[in-house]
Amino acid sequence: MFVCHRYVCIAMEALDQLLMACHCQTINLFVESFLTMVRKLLEADKPNLQILGTNSFVKFANIEEDTPSYHRSYDFFVSRFSEMCHSSYEDPDIRTKIRMAGIRGLQGVVRKTVNDELQANIWDPQHMDKIVPSLLFNLQQEEGVERSPSPETEKERESPVELTERCFRELLGRAAYGNIKNAVKPVLMHLDNHSLWESKTFAVRCFKIVMYSIQSQHSHLVIQQLLGHLDANSKNSARVRAGIVEVISEAAVIEASGSIGPTVLEVFNTLLKQLRLSVDYELTGSYDSFANMGSKVIKVHEERQLQEAVIKTVGSFAYTLPPYQRSEVMLFIIGKIPVPGMYPALGSANTGVEGSRMIQVMLLKSLLQVTAGFQSTNILTALPTSFLDPLLSFTLMEDAEIRLLVLDILIGIIDRHDNRHKFSPVRIISDISVLKLKVDKCSRQDNLFMKKHSQRLYRHIYLACKEESSVQRHFESLYTLLALICVELANEEVVVDLIRLALALQDLALTEEALPVYTRCAIHALSAVYLNLICQLTTVPTFCQHVHEVIESRKKLVPFLLPEDVLVESSKIPEKLEKVEGEVLFVQTKIAEILGGSGYNTERLATAYIPQITDEDRLSKRKSIGDTVSLQLEMESRNSPEKEQRSTAEQITFETLKQAVVDSVNVEELERERRRQVVERFQTAPFEEIAAHCGARASLLQSKLNQIFEITIRPPPSPSGSVGNGHGPSRSIPVYEMKFPDLCVY
Repeated sequence: MFVCHRYVCIAMEALDQLLMACHCQTINLFVESFLTMVRKLLEADKPNLQILGTNSFVKFANIEEDTPSYHRSYDFFVSRFSEMCHSSYEDPDIRTKIRMAGIRGLQGVVRKTVNDELQANIWDPQHMDKIVPSLLFNLQQEEGVERSPSPETEKERESPVELTERCFRELLGRAAYGNIKNAVKPVLMHLDNHSLWESKTFAVRCFKIVMYSIQSQHSHLVIQQLLGHLDANSKNSARVRAGIVEVISEAAVIEASGSIGPTVLEVFNTLLKQLRLSVDYELTGSYDSFANMGSKVIKVHEERQLQEAVIKTVGSFAYTLPPYQRSEVMLFIIGKIPVPGMYPALGSANTGVEGSRMIQVMLLKSLLQVTAGFQSTNILTALPTSFLDPLLSFTLMEDAEIRLLVLDILIGIIDRHDNRHKFSPVRIISDISVLKLKVDKCSRQDNLFMKKHSQRLYRHIYLACKEESSVQRHFESLYTLLALICVELANEEVVVDLIRLALALQDLALTEEALPVYTRCAIHALSAVYLNLICQLTTVPTFCQHVHEVIESRKKLVPFLLPEDVLVESSKIPEKLEKVEGEVLFVQTKIAEILGGSGYNTERLATAYIPQITDEDRLSKRKSIGDTVSLQLEMESRNSPEKEQRSTAEQITFETLKQAVVDSVNVEELERERRRQVVERFQTAPFEEIAAHCGARASLLQSKLNQIFEITIRPPPSPSGSVGNGHGPSRSIPVYEMKFPDLCVY
């Protein structure tokens, strides 16, 4: 038998030599006989014959042919080489050699057919479903086998894993635009079939190879396939979905040129959809609201991990985008968040108010990831009205986590020179030059932005300070936001308004005795540290002197009104705040007089800042989506036909004001109960009753329009004094027929 094998080796050596000597024009006459011999060797039971046949085929594959062959088929070779890649031969050394021979054989088939359009298409699913899983199977064999101590060439010392990776990269590098899907789909199926998403490591490695190997202009196709696969697995376990999301995140970082194809918003839409589904699964405990609750066990901590992975992936995608596309994504995400008073209906009906709140938090966290590192030269385009309006409405919600996220988002957008970290921790600094702040002159766009939106910003900051649930982090973020406005966007007019706002906060802490002691002390500390910053930025010596005198007085008498005692983890505040007065307060008239001598607007400085409460603020103040609906119904009911005409305004006296203050608590409770009843009726009433309510509003509108039309069509009598002949009512005179005195005509 050994002699026979030697004869086979000699015969194949002769065929190889003959093959190499053939000219390109005549090789087709010889190839069929050669491939028949190789096929026989690959079908043999002996490993050395299989390896011999593979080596001959590889030599043939490296020959470039000018004349195509229309009838040559490589289906057998694809199947046989794939089978060799999965060899389970007992001897580990021989098993490794057989697998490596199979890998080289597949590499030869790809080289021979990939550029020949007349050959059977190697990218067809029937071939890719064999080639790609065979390569991935060998890519998993990290341990390898023991190497022989005998001297070997570099090529022979190459492990199956290294050879597989090189072959896999070559395959992907040859893939054209239309072949990417067929090349990537078997990778997804292999990871599904072998449950490799959960461990993440191998899946991430595979797609790093894919992303680095394919042509960069095709990378968005891989991202789209991954997103589609994530949608297809939306009811799979959280660990599987988290693995897919992790792979998407890594692939997004690799993707070149900061573009994810023509469907940028679809990418974020898919990710946000997964975020909403995860919230639904966590709250309902089921992947299907109509299925048995016990059909699958949902682990809350795994869903939370998935949510964090999705948020991280949103940030990874946003980081690759240019500023103009990132602005579009910010608008897109803010449009998905249920905003009080605008479009509260979002999320599953089974999750209720808690589901809407969780979605708000998750989407705001996603928005925070998008704004991280975002630096726009034009603040008007970075914070357009369509984005700023809904965002500011969240600063007045009672949920402390939501308010903090919104403040961080605003800080991230306004901070264009990386100054935010220089204001933490919050403390009184006698010389702010040590902060090394980067300050540029305000541009025209900055001035336009502040002229348009500054009062709304001040109002929301002022009202946010009154929230009783605010803690240290909130006041630190509020100070950072105010400081950044002063550094990034302040002109002379803005500086005046910011000083007025700081003094108004001091008055707020003095007058609002119902606020918790910590909140009042924190507001005092915020006002002090902010005025300390402003006075040094304005470089007016007397202003700085007044601020420093007040701060020194506080250090001696009331240190709990300074940030060093309040805005720390272990705050040192009294149980009860006594009346604060005298030298520990900043005096508005004195500051106005000082700055007036330096050219600032004295009249405006002397005017106390009073925020105007709008309907938007009242809507934002609602605790939940249900309260927002009730407020909307309340506003409708005020305009309903059943509502009596408003009585004549009463004379307001001290007694009426006193009575209003006394009764305010009872009135608020009655209003809350009435809103609850309205919401309950709206949720439980039949459709016909709700439709009738809407119809009544339509009838009221129609009646008002009829009255307007009647007045327009039938004007009062002509000013010329012309009246009827006295025998009946005067005839209606159209406007164009009325005769006016000459003195009334221009």
